[in-house]
Amino acid sequence: MNTASSPRSRQAPPPDGDSPYAARRKIHPREVTGSFQTLRRIMLIAVLGAFYTLCWVPWGGRQIILWDLPARRFHILWMTFYPQDFIYVAILLVLAAVTLLFFTALAGRLWCGYTCPQTLWTEMFLWIERRIEGDRPQRIKLDKSPWTREKILRRGGKHVIWIAVGLWTGITFVGYFTPIRELLTELVQFRLGPWEAFWVFFYGFATYGNAGFLREQVCMYMCPYARFQSAMFDRDSLIISYDEQRGEPRGSRRRESDARSAGLGDCIDCTMCVQVCPTGIDIRKGLQYECIGCAACIDVCDQVMDRMGYPRGLVRYTTQNALEGKPTHILRPRVIIYATILLVAGGLTAYSILTRPGLSMDVLRDRNVLYRTLDDGRIENSYMLKINNRTEMQHSYRLEARGADGIEVHSDPALITLPPGAIQPIPARVQIPSSSIDGAMDIELMLSTVDAPDAPVIREQARFLGPKQAENR
Repeated sequence: MNTASSPRSRQAPPPDGDSPYAARRKIHPREVTGSFQTLRRIMLIAVLGAFYTLCWVPWGGRQIILWDLPARRFHILWMTFYPQDFIYVAILLVLAAVTLLFFTALAGRLWCGYTCPQTLWTEMFLWIERRIEGDRPQRIKLDKSPWTREKILRRGGKHVIWIAVGLWTGITFVGYFTPIRELLTELVQFRLGPWEAFWVFFYGFATYGNAGFLREQVCMYMCPYARFQSAMFDRDSLIISYDEQRGEPRGSRRRESDARSAGLGDCIDCTMCVQVCPTGIDIRKGLQYECIGCAACIDVCDQVMDRMGYPRGLVRYTTQNALEGKPTHILRPRVIIYATILLVAGGLTAYSILTRPGLSMDVLRDRNVLYRTLDDGRIENSYMLKINNRTEMQHSYRLEARGADGIEVHSDPALITLPPGAIQPIPARVQIPSSSIDGAMDIELMLSTVDAPDAPVIREQARFLGPKQAENR
């Protein structure tokens, strides 16, 4: 093989700025206002507000959300889940993935721009930084200035607040697993357990590092979504794009000048869209995986267009087909399929969760002995029942059986009492007269709640083994 003529050998070496090993260029995004940024701030307040406050909301003597790992109980609103309800977690994760596919196919990286925790905490840390160090020009100037008393105070104050926010975030996170009031009491009294202490400081440090220092690096290099998002886009997906036909050729000009007679497009090359971008990209270069869909470039470009007296929308949410003058199809097969899956599977899952019984019973047959013949001629099978009281109250239960004439069931104890959330194995014996048996047969075990007659009766099928009638004779 002639390597000298191969495509790889003919490629010129990349410039230093494009090297994957180039030093990180610190990004100072400029603050911007606008309709999309207002929506992002509303989402920030809603999501982070819920995170920081829900663990403080009482509900029936406990927190409204509490994942009690030692007790293996997971409380959400009025519902309590147990390890055997893990199937719901798997279903919800699948639905979350389908939801991500749906919104990405519909309107690009809405998750990244408006609800991703990394984006929201980064915005909060940036807000703190702007309040202390100033907007973009002041922060750049402060970076280049020598260390003075003012610079030390500003930088030090910023990091003190960042660390405080990170630690409070870690405390809040652990507060969903250990009751938050107990956690604070232990923290103040220096009695925090090793695992609680580890996760408080680990999560706090992760928040401080990711939102304060790594920022766009997480979105560009650590998050896998940035890498495979292109597989979920198509030419009808809404994306943030620069209208090249309208904007080019770009160039600066006076506000009162006639751009058309000068052969210029609407873009005045002010680079404001680059200055407000939290990942530092130039949207005018086309769709890039680094774009998180925050729409800051749309808001700032619209403001520039207003000042110049040009129509808005030079940078806007649009589709590749629309930019090429082709019709856009919002309702297309993949969107319809994703929406159908979400509606059907989500509805069935919600119905299953809301109507799930407060009692469950698993029946395990004793495999060591096929059956026993009692002195009075009856045939007996032994079972082990695993009964789970999923409610938050103590209840008493009675076991019954049907499926054959003269069938009887005996449990130990006869009246089964379980505390809230308990899972208890109960041995049970089912006895049937030999005259009612002809080999293996199906029976039904029923568990009813004695102190709550309106509660549904749990029914489980079981296999009963016995001799055939020919053997009996």
